[in-house]
Amino acid sequence: MTRYREICTALARRAGSGDLCPGDELPGVRELAREWGTTASTVSRAQRHLAEAGVLELADRRRARLTADAAVAARRFLHAESVFTLAGSDDPAFDLVTRTLAGRVRTLTGQGSFAGLAAVRQGRADGAAIHLLHHSGVYNAPFARGLLRRLDPHLVHLWRREQGLIVAPGNPAGVTLAGLVRHRVAARRPGTGTRVLLDRLLLDAGEDPDAVRGPQLGTHLEVALAVATGTVDVGLGVRSAAADLDLDFLPVAWEDYDIALPGSALDAAAPLVAALHGAPLRAAVTALGGYDATRSGTVTPAAG
Repeated sequence: MTRYREICTALARRAGSGDLCPGDELPGVRELAREWGTTASTVSRAQRHLAEAGVLELADRRRARLTADAAVAARRFLHAESVFTLAGSDDPAFDLVTRTLAGRVRTLTGQGSFAGLAAVRQGRADGAAIHLLHHSGVYNAPFARGLLRRLDPHLVHLWRREQGLIVAPGNPAGVTLAGLVRHRVAARRPGTGTRVLLDRLLLDAGEDPDAVRGPQLGTHLEVALAVATGTVDVGLGVRSAAADLDLDFLPVAWEDYDIALPGSALDAAAPLVAALHGAPLRAAVTALGGYDATRSGTVTPAAG
């Protein structure tokens, strides 16, 4: 490793760990050069490289300072080549995430929220995309806390999204939530967050979830396709899947959609977190319809 890269790595690690905080001022270039046993030009080159990465801000006649987002930028810098493996729930917006991160996120979605948490617990994935409504009315944190309790569980907020009944244009079958079991319904597989939500909605409407008739499908797009082809009368899914096929959408709930991950995976998730904070990805996700990306990229401990 070249000397300037060594300096970059050392400073980024201090910023990522919190040893250096946003707004902190670094020693002067000559002082750092003496500390590292190198030249002032090498230190200047390292600082310019970290400034390009968003860790430092530089100004004429001033010492380098850490940016407001230095910790996130430092982790992104340190783990720029890592690949974050994401298991769990399906969402049409993931195509935008994978394109934005150009190979740094590998998705194994479509298995469902519970299967994703199991993959993280078994070490087969770095994080799980989940949207699980607890009986307390809280999304995701109780499940991450319970299933990943020995792994220092955290949640990375992806977005809020709108779920609803996907029906043919004009709702010719007259579908309503209260009478859902009288129709052919495309349901998600057991263990998915959407199936948990469907069962909860039916119970709240006084219906028996076991009375639902229809195929069990793997993705929101498959649900929308089943409605579009007339295979079923209705399916529960996200608004963007209905919009893709020009179907009608009867909204029923907004839900928190998060990544549950161990504390040890936070560094590997840094490029993803940084992208979620970025305006371009937020705007692209919101444009799909039925998404709220206001808090995208927020990281919180699940324990408590």
